[in-house]
Amino acid sequence: MLNRHRQNRRRAESASRWQLPQLPWRRLGAIAAGVSGVAAVGVALLMFLNQPIERVRVAGQFQHLTALEVEKAVRAQLHGAGLVTVPLADVRRSLRLLPWVEAATVQRSWPRGLAVQVTEQQAVARWNDTDLVNARGDVFANSAHFVPPELPQLAGPRGTEAEVVARYLALQGRIVESGSRLAALRLDARGAWELQLDNGVSVRFGRKQVEERFARFLAVALRMICQRATDIAYVDMRYTNGFAVGWRSGATRLASGAHTGKGNADG
Repeated sequence: MLNRHRQNRRRAESASRWQLPQLPWRRLGAIAAGVSGVAAVGVALLMFLNQPIERVRVAGQFQHLTALEVEKAVRAQLHGAGLVTVPLADVRRSLRLLPWVEAATVQRSWPRGLAVQVTEQQAVARWNDTDLVNARGDVFANSAHFVPPELPQLAGPRGTEAEVVARYLALQGRIVESGSRLAALRLDARGAWELQLDNGVSVRFGRKQVEERFARFLAVALRMICQRATDIAYVDMRYTNGFAVGWRSGATRLASGAHTGKGNADG
């Protein structure tokens, strides 16, 4: 009997020990109400800030683009979005797809506006007839409508844009100093170089010893070409000790420096 009493007492003590604690329901309710209130205020604030976009302010120095074209591209990406929910990354991406756009930034402008800053591409040359290329060798504006005819014509296999542009920029300054201008520079699939001056004289460099041949052209041949451009049809720098001059009369003369000499064209 005594043992049974002790067992019953242990069960009662164990049951009282594992009872759930008393929760502060009033405090929890107040916290939940506070959280709900903050959430409601956040939603209301978001709705207030997400104002409809009524104006697009475009800034930049434009020669080939217009602010209206830029604004039209921006509004095409809005799809009814407000100032908070507007997909700025998509808007910037659409602007980068416009011909002549090199860089673009888009920022929210309170109230109810977007501020757009556009940097226009600076073309240094035409590329492969229909494209344009900048000083880094980036090709853009692949449409003949955007190709200024006064730009020099560069050409080369795909992937050689930066190499050809760098060669053009290195040559152009020296050629301008001589009183002429580089009208075209070509690199063919075999790796052979050829240029044409604005006086109509073409110069062939081939694909071997290119640096030496360009240096010899600038140091010796260019001066002679500028002096007698009306008589010269082409100059062939593919000789070990000099270059060949093709006259418009049909005759050809080999020259070494400023003197007649012999050599063999070797590509």
